[in-house]
Amino acid sequence: MTYEAPIKDLMFNIAHVAPGSVDLEMAAAVLEEFGRFCAEEIAPLNASGDREGAHFDKGQVKTPAGFQAAYSKFVAMGWQGLPHPSEYGGQDLPRVVGAAAGEIINAANLSFALCPLLTDGAIEALLRFGSPEIKATYLPKLVSGAWTGTMNLTEPQAGSDLALLRTRAEGQADGAYRITGTKIFITYGEHDLAENIVHLVLARTPDAPKGIKGISLFLVPKFLVGGNAVLGPRNRVRCQSIEHKLGVRASPTCVLEFEGATGFLIGRENAGLEYMFTMMNAARFAVGVQGVAIGERAHQQALSYAKTRLQGRPVDGSAPGAVAIIQHPDVRRMLAHMRATTEACRALAAFTAGWQDRAETTESPDERADALAVAEFLVPLVKGFCTEMSLQTTSTGVQIYGGMGFIEETGAAQHTRDARILPIYEGTTAIQANDLLGRKTLRDGGATAGRIAAMIAQTEQELRQGSQVAQEIALRLSDAREDFQRVVAHLVDVSPKDVNAAYAAAVPYLMLAGNLVAGWQLARSLLVAEAALARGEDSAFMSAKIATARFYAHHILIETALQHVRVVQGATSLLDTAL
Repeated sequence: MTYEAPIKDLMFNIAHVAPGSVDLEMAAAVLEEFGRFCAEEIAPLNASGDREGAHFDKGQVKTPAGFQAAYSKFVAMGWQGLPHPSEYGGQDLPRVVGAAAGEIINAANLSFALCPLLTDGAIEALLRFGSPEIKATYLPKLVSGAWTGTMNLTEPQAGSDLALLRTRAEGQADGAYRITGTKIFITYGEHDLAENIVHLVLARTPDAPKGIKGISLFLVPKFLVGGNAVLGPRNRVRCQSIEHKLGVRASPTCVLEFEGATGFLIGRENAGLEYMFTMMNAARFAVGVQGVAIGERAHQQALSYAKTRLQGRPVDGSAPGAVAIIQHPDVRRMLAHMRATTEACRALAAFTAGWQDRAETTESPDERADALAVAEFLVPLVKGFCTEMSLQTTSTGVQIYGGMGFIEETGAAQHTRDARILPIYEGTTAIQANDLLGRKTLRDGGATAGRIAAMIAQTEQELRQGSQVAQEIALRLSDAREDFQRVVAHLVDVSPKDVNAAYAAAVPYLMLAGNLVAGWQLARSLLVAEAALARGEDSAFMSAKIATARFYAHHILIETALQHVRVVQGATSLLDTAL
């Protein structure tokens, strides 16, 4: 199936949903060209790459046919550097534009896009914590895409519990370290797309404290690097195998063995977890965007099929024979749900990226800290809610196809298989929920949550001054906000008394908060669309935006009431269940 980047909706969010100011003409030009590139060069490799998969042979990994040529063009056109500093060859674009570009490439080909995604995370970590020498040597190559990056956390005995890491780092007389250990689930840990791979590896020095306080971060290149970034001999790191997976099959997921490999300390010893969280937070946001992307791709495909598939007579008897299934009310319901969910999650991601931009660019330290608190509250919503909703969206796409959706040749099943990893890697939904509850809500007594609720209440006031539809949505938004505030108050109250009860409700809390903030962004979008419609601007697009916001309020936003019951009343029954 072909793919067309949703430039108009992406630009609507950049202009009207994300806080901050962006050069809209520049952003549109970049995204339109990138959308064309991804549609023509990357998207056609999605199905073929899934069928062929990555291949492993004696330590070497070969990506599917076409990937090398497409990646070379990706690098030659400078796409890796879109959101990165011009000091290292990037284009200095705001994060909100980078997020839009991230959706485009992931919708075109999720497996292909994972390589640039991990490189982005490595760049973020080195920008913040790398020494001047490390930055000068590695960042220009990473920003250009000539070299790629990886994140090495997980080990066979240590999944999400990083306190169990065993990889060793022994200091050498020349200031380097010898890294020894096994890492698993390393995305693009070995491949044939770039001339070097820069591994960021968590390891322990011999005298490190036990637990997470004794973890350090090291840079371990596949090939050692000399002056002027000239590649030297192969480092002592090798790929032992790649995994056979349910989805994202074209993306090699590697087992890496470090056998006394030469590594270089990033920052100071025993601060590695703090540094790695920078990379992880960037990756978590990017994975949330992947959820939006796969939902968009599945919706485009299901919509195209529904317009052409003839099946069944209309229930109202308006035609004597079979009609396109899009005319059947329940198919329309499923398509509307796919569209509304995807647009709401897209707006949530843009809103979050805008707050990230504000946290970086605001001059006042107090305003910067305030913006950072909001951005950090929103990131687990993007990762958790958007990826969980992508499972529902891609599954619905299969349902619209009917039996043909279960057949691999149609491509609908691939989206479902690919989406299944999204709520798992870079921190499961439960990990995101625990972070939202513990670090982002309980730690400040619900203050940041309260601030967000106050902003939502302001939007409700604006809606009440608007059209009949706006007033309808104000009621639904108000109910959802009140569900959120009651849940926050309950969790802040119950946590000191029964911490298990609080964390038993963490995932329902995340899903409630994600639903609310996403629905809020569609409500804000409705206000913009109604004003534009009154001026006669792009009536088809603005009318569709209004209809989508209304559908979301009536069919999806109302689910906050269910989550409220699960949080406030459901913890006891959950903990008492015999298992």
